[in-house]
Amino acid sequence: MVGPHNRAGSSGRLREADLLGSDPENEIKTKRDKEKNDSANISDYLCNAADDHCFVVDKVTGGSVKMQLNLFSLVLKLVVAITAFFLLLTSLRRVVSNSKKPLHSITGGYWWVALQEQLVSDFSDIQELSLGSSRVKEVEYCSKEYENYVPCFNNSKNSLQLDRHCEWGSRVNCLVIPPKNYRLPLKWPAGRDVIWYANVKISAQEVLTSGALTKRMMMLEEDQISFRSDSLMFDGVEDYAHQIADMIGLRSVSDFNQAGIRSVLDIGCGYGSLGAHLFSRNLMTMCIANYEPSGSQVQLTLERGLPAMIASFSSKKLPFSSLSFDMLHCARCSIDWASKDGIYLVEADRLLKPGGYFVWTSPVASVHRSAEANENQKKWQFVHQFAESLCWDMLSQQDDTIIWRKTAHKNCYASQKHNSNPPICKKGSDVESPYYQPLHLCIGGTQSERWIPIEQRTAWPSRANLNSSELKLYGVPNEEFSVDSLKWKSAIQEYWSLLSPQIFSDHPKRPGDEDPSPPFNMLRNVLDMNAQFGGFNHALLEAGKNLWVMNVVPTTASNTLPLILDRGFIGTSHNWCEAFPSYPRTYDMIHADGLLSLETHQHQKCSMLDLFLDMDRLLRPEGWAIFRDTHSMIELARALATRLRWDARVVDVEANVAEGVLICHKPFPGESSRT
Repeated sequence: MVGPHNRAGSSGRLREADLLGSDPENEIKTKRDKEKNDSANISDYLCNAADDHCFVVDKVTGGSVKMQLNLFSLVLKLVVAITAFFLLLTSLRRVVSNSKKPLHSITGGYWWVALQEQLVSDFSDIQELSLGSSRVKEVEYCSKEYENYVPCFNNSKNSLQLDRHCEWGSRVNCLVIPPKNYRLPLKWPAGRDVIWYANVKISAQEVLTSGALTKRMMMLEEDQISFRSDSLMFDGVEDYAHQIADMIGLRSVSDFNQAGIRSVLDIGCGYGSLGAHLFSRNLMTMCIANYEPSGSQVQLTLERGLPAMIASFSSKKLPFSSLSFDMLHCARCSIDWASKDGIYLVEADRLLKPGGYFVWTSPVASVHRSAEANENQKKWQFVHQFAESLCWDMLSQQDDTIIWRKTAHKNCYASQKHNSNPPICKKGSDVESPYYQPLHLCIGGTQSERWIPIEQRTAWPSRANLNSSELKLYGVPNEEFSVDSLKWKSAIQEYWSLLSPQIFSDHPKRPGDEDPSPPFNMLRNVLDMNAQFGGFNHALLEAGKNLWVMNVVPTTASNTLPLILDRGFIGTSHNWCEAFPSYPRTYDMIHADGLLSLETHQHQKCSMLDLFLDMDRLLRPEGWAIFRDTHSMIELARALATRLRWDARVVDVEANVAEGVLICHKPFPGESSRT
């Protein structure tokens, strides 16, 4: 149910009464007031769905009801006429944009048919929204075959399932439902070690026969998949992590932080067991792996409450900034580093910070024990020589594991032979935050002002608090950064004062107690869709919340991703006109501050409904979505949330009259969703 929108008061906090509803005694009972309210209701939701703007007509005051309705009717006709005119132009622009051809070059009747289809769709959206939130047509549920639907990957053109193919109009416009026996994940940290078998798409055979190093750390136990240390892996993940520390020259994994290691990119991560172990040592590990229709490494890792996303070493650069990770790890990750003239090693070098570590565990490293010694010998020789050309220093080798360290000195590249391969990237092609740009066989990141060796960076958690000299690297004024930090510190308190009665309603807690263990709503995986400086992430950690945040910097916003990654957080660039590279039901909370205004003003070719459908796909049942935006955008978001069958409440930020907050709760779908 949609709650009231009351802007009165000056407490400077989000009012809990706005979230929980209004007094029934205050409802309008007279016929005259009902007529006024109905007229206002129509005007409030008369939207231009083509550009996702709402045209709001103010209520007429004074005079008779008849005069008000006549005047409103005149204004309404004028608005409809103007809207129809601009809708025609916008729909035509969309058709031309999506065809990727100029209008004069589109031959035949295609453009006219496409324009008709676009107009029908846009007018349909306007008609539905103009009826008011109580009568808006709800989006239908998808069929069972879409339970694990991942747009940009679930299509026939992507048979190898490596590169993304995000084509306009290729997504389904329906709500993805969970599997029949889906159950809410266990609360962290129990959910790290045990997940429900029905929640993920994996066969019992895949569980028993998975061959990757960290994949072998799981066992099937009735309706659960258990991740324990007593696995078939040689000595368990703890001993493996200790081996890595020893090869680097550290006494234990606990010393990683003092050595400048905080962020780790785990390539082909298995099911996240190494990341789970490192997380307990204050290291943040991002798992990336190819899209997999079944037995997905990314899906199972996220189900465990660990950071992961679909990403591939294929033909495109990964959507991370250069010089972003302190360590890259690949344990039997199925990447042929010797292929394509070493271009994948070049991409790994781009992602590594100066002085960072590349850890590789592979049979190729043990050519003397390999049954395919000749072939592996050739690959090993290529990787060994190519690593030297990248100015990597091989630190140690033990059994199948080798560790290199990237140079911390730029002059190493100048000392290389003039005709050495690969060359240094030219300034024009050395983009700091490429978004799926083609791979280039050249060394990137050398011209960045962020070229700082990891041992010279502040250790975690102090790394998250950037000083004024550090902020200059990103062109961010110290005052702006401080204001942002204070804003989110206050906002987190406000959010939790509203959410706690809902999340912990079955287990009331006393002041000073830690959050209890609810049987339902838990918060572990959080998606911040417009992360800006990462202030939301930082405020959550300072408040002691035991969770992690995927910080997303939209491609339509200022590029703050390098700042976020250098603070020791994880994040990625993303175009929100495309589906986010993750599986359904992988986040407990979605946060969007100013995103709707940002995307609307950019005149994207996708609709706001497309964006909300992807949010619903990513959000777990019983999950939460929080929108912070202008009042007009909040009203539009509330109407769209109603179409998604979410419960929504609008509250005001009285310290900032220009902003409103919409808190949405995604209920568990009923049995009707499967009919």
